[in-house]
Amino acid sequence: MTQQGVVKFFNSEKGYGFIKPDDGGRDIFVHVTAVSQSGLPALDQGQKVAFEIEPDKKGKGPKAVNLVVLDA
Repeated sequence: MTQQGVVKFFNSEKGYGFIKPDDGGRDIFVHVTAVSQSGLPALDQGQKVAFEIEPDKKGKGPKAVNLVVLDA
């Protein structure tokens, strides 16, 4: 299921960030590999995105995948 949200924080050097979902739920972790696999060079703070959520294989909570930047 696709969700939408706003990039709260993303640091390319550290390789991760967080997305604040529009539904007001918990922030969603996003890893640099998900960004590059989506064909994006990086994410910018405040950027509107659509994404899907999948569980983290290490059990650390949900993570964002299949990111698409939306027009503001």
